[in-house]
Amino acid sequence: MAKVLLINGSPRKQGNTFLALSEVAKTLQQEGVETEIISIGPKAVQGCIACGMCGRQGRCTFRDDLYEQVLKSVRDGIDGLVVGSPVYYGGPNGSLCALLDRVFYSLGAELQFKPAASVVVCRRGGASATFDRLNKYFTILNMPVVSSQYWNMVYGQTPGQAAQDEEGMQTMRTLGRNMAWMIKKLNVREDGHPQPEQPLRTNFIR
Repeated sequence: MAKVLLINGSPRKQGNTFLALSEVAKTLQQEGVETEIISIGPKAVQGCIACGMCGRQGRCTFRDDLYEQVLKSVRDGIDGLVVGSPVYYGGPNGSLCALLDRVFYSLGAELQFKPAASVVVCRRGGASATFDRLNKYFTILNMPVVSSQYWNMVYGQTPGQAAQDEEGMQTMRTLGRNMAWMIKKLNVREDGHPQPEQPLRTNFIR
């Protein structure tokens, strides 16, 4: 069975970001896709220190529980990824970005070509900038970005308000159906993917 990992980038385990991701997960399950939601929680998250150890070890050198959960889920086998975040100052939660920097740098080879989507929740503004920022993780790794009927954003401030955003919740359901459809059509596990060229690096300063 296909599986999608959803990362809740809010310190509130069951806040509005969780509600939005849960709507996506529920739709995926209705489409026959298994789901797992991992929440980053309120604890401080270690960021990348550019030590390069992941290139030699095949994993991040830091062994915190949060990274270990994501590592296990990815290596157990996922077919898609959804990353959700609240909007903080017109951008994603910094703790989420600290995790994603490490995950995408150390596990990029295992995430390539798998459909991905970002989901953002805001009180009023900054959603589209946050959405763009999160999508950059996917578009540097050959990951097809799954779209919906609108940008993947939901509005809500106090706990539970996101459920009142009818258009936002519908956008989440459409996203779930689109992701399930794309996973089934691409079938990367069995059909493979395009073979990339050997990477070329052109630095601006030599």
